[in-house]
Amino acid sequence: MSRVQLALRVGDLDGSIDFYTKLFGTQPAKLRPGYANFAIAEPALKLVLLEGEPGQETVLDHLGVEVESTGEVDEATRRLTGEGLEALPENDTTCCYALQDKVWVHGPGKEPWEVYTVKADSQTYGTDGTDGAADQAARPEGCCS
Repeated sequence: MSRVQLALRVGDLDGSIDFYTKLFGTQPAKLRPGYANFAIAEPALKLVLLEGEPGQETVLDHLGVEVESTGEVDEATRRLTGEGLEALPENDTTCCYALQDKVWVHGPGKEPWEVYTVKADSQTYGTDGTDGAADQAARPEGCCS
């Protein structure tokens, strides 16, 4: 099974968690400091909430397609490269509290898309080793975009 991912940067993480819990009728699948994700079955969606600056309006952070295996990420890389897109693979990377293999491409409006698989859970937010107890300013901005 694959599903589309929508990652939003929100100014009110608690309020957003409450809103999306009500909207989709499900609790977050993962909660960490400054981060939440919902694994929604219907519609098939991975909704990721990333804490932004207090009071900021919600903005798109990035988009993605979650797939089941590294083989599917590799196939997406070959297909996207074959279509003439610049594909930027990342293997064994820690991002958004998960160990992942992924490939990035950018749409014509520079919107970042990732095709990724989650290999394992992680206690760290991103590749710099910053743990979840650190404040938002210490988190890697480029982890997921």
